[in-house]
Amino acid sequence: MDEAVQKLIAQTAAGEVSLAQALAQAAALTGQVADIGCARIDHGRTARCGFPEFIYGAGKNADQLVRIVGHMAEKNGEAFVTRLDGAKIEVLKQAFPAGEADALAGTFALYTVPRGSRGEVAVLCAGTSDLSVAQEALNTLRFCGIGATLYSDVGVACIERVLVLGDQLRKADCCIVAAGMEGALPSVVGGLTPAPVIAVPTSVGYGAALGGFAALSGMLNSCASGVTVVNIDNGFGAACAAIRILNQK
Repeated sequence: MDEAVQKLIAQTAAGEVSLAQALAQAAALTGQVADIGCARIDHGRTARCGFPEFIYGAGKNADQLVRIVGHMAEKNGEAFVTRLDGAKIEVLKQAFPAGEADALAGTFALYTVPRGSRGEVAVLCAGTSDLSVAQEALNTLRFCGIGATLYSDVGVACIERVLVLGDQLRKADCCIVAAGMEGALPSVVGGLTPAPVIAVPTSVGYGAALGGFAALSGMLNSCASGVTVVNIDNGFGAACAAIRILNQK
């Protein structure tokens, strides 16, 4: 064990340093938290949570994103960014040509070690208009080495489209279901499979859809027992929930 860490443990045991101070100092001493000026990077998240720290691209400027991605790439050889617009994607592509950009999902993935594939998550979206949210979930899963298959445009307006997927849904370890309008698709999927179902309301729909609140309300009131619901348009959050589930297997 590092001498500085041993000293910190001794100071904490003697009451010279509070537990809160010790935790903060330990994070710095062990390199779990790196202060790069525009961000404090959490390098200990994989050990704690089972997946790495991700980068939320909205609200950050291009220079900040390049610095953060560059630091994470240097430290771990990988980085994953969500909620990017086209201009930021182009900047990241120029700075890191090896990265994989997805303009529809607004994601950018950079890694040096080829991804394996464990488990199987079925990612469904009710309509093509929901595809960006489903694709965000898909990309997040694949970055974390989770097997995932996308089933697009399988909404309840033509119920046969989802019913024919019964075998695939029953074999899946988890299902992520993105839908707008009234948000009915997760209830149907919840009645077809024993797998955990994570519902993602999307902001797709006409006036009374209220930017996704109608779908959110419908999913929260699903009559399919045990359906879990994440925030509106949060395909990323649904993927993280699925990863936590698969990490318990």
